[in-house]
Amino acid sequence: MDSTGWHLQRWDRLTCDALHAIYVLRQRVFVVEQRCAYLDADGHDPRAWHLWHDPGTGLDACARLFAPGVKYPEASVGRVVTAPEVRGTGLGRRLVAQSLLALESIAGEVPVRISAQAHLERFYKSFGFVTEGSAYMEDDIPHLAMVRPSGGVVTL
Repeated sequence: MDSTGWHLQRWDRLTCDALHAIYVLRQRVFVVEQRCAYLDADGHDPRAWHLWHDPGTGLDACARLFAPGVKYPEASVGRVVTAPEVRGTGLGRRLVAQSLLALESIAGEVPVRISAQAHLERFYKSFGFVTEGSAYMEDDIPHLAMVRPSGGVVTL
């Protein structure tokens, strides 16, 4: 994607090493750290674009992106994750911004839907996401449906 360690690939273009690193980070955080037993390989990865950051020292952030009509009527971002050792550095904010920019390059200026962990509501609102409805439980963690209207400005 650019020279700062960002990569964007469709499933069928991922290397085995990249896919392995993505799965390791997601499972390390979502399954082990958050103590949530769930099937990470949920069948949606083959229909997604995969965005990750590797500054040359190993993958430390990733997300999966869906064009409109693939998972929801809107475009969507999911499995947004940063490694524990890079939290507090702003990488999570850059990951979401890069995800929105990548979706714009894939699908144009379209609404984006997410299923956000409820404690991150303020974080996602800072990107223009609006909460829809009440909190619900997903894998024993409170989540919120949030949508970002099309045409929002993304700043890195």
